[in-house]
Amino acid sequence: MDKETLVSYIPLYRDALLLTLKIGWQGILFSFVIGLIGAAITHFKVKVLKTIVGIYIELFRNTPLLVQLFFIYFALPKVGVKITAEACGVLGLGLLGGAYMIETFRSGLESIPIIQTESSYSLGMSKLQTFWYIILPQAVSISVPGLLANVIFLLKETSVFSTISLMDLMFTAKDLIGMYAKTIECLFLLVVFYLIMLLPVSIIGALIERRLRYAGFGD
Repeated sequence: MDKETLVSYIPLYRDALLLTLKIGWQGILFSFVIGLIGAAITHFKVKVLKTIVGIYIELFRNTPLLVQLFFIYFALPKVGVKITAEACGVLGLGLLGGAYMIETFRSGLESIPIIQTESSYSLGMSKLQTFWYIILPQAVSISVPGLLANVIFLLKETSVFSTISLMDLMFTAKDLIGMYAKTIECLFLLVVFYLIMLLPVSIIGALIERRLRYAGFGD
């Protein structure tokens, strides 16, 4: 393994990591918003919208992110909807993650005993107040392990962004291998930088789960 090659490639991987993190976390935040809204719709059993949410979940959970990105990036411009590669990455990751986040939040909401809802109503709280102040905080705490697993899953899914010409970690590795044939060095740096991206999330997630268990959630 050529150490000089490794050192010279590090700035390229650093820039690719920053782009990957930027798009990845924007997509994850978007997926959280979708997850909360979708879970609220299913929780309140909103007619029509609940059916739409169900179709959305099945569609995006049962198709690969690669296919979704191709549709957004290559098919939508054919009908006049043009979108940049970066925006496509955020949108695709957010829509995929949203389907998983809805199910994660939904399972957390369903785990809250019905007596808490009934007790809130008996105290004069509205449905919205009960959901926002009583049910949702507990549901989010219970859902933390699943949410963190989704975050790690989505960050790993960013590896397909290279197919729409985004200079992410995978694109950088493939590009350098194609130009200079330094396969071992490029793949080694690829693994290292993915670990740099994912290990902190995994460690922080484990600490959060432990704190929540001590606080009485997630048992």
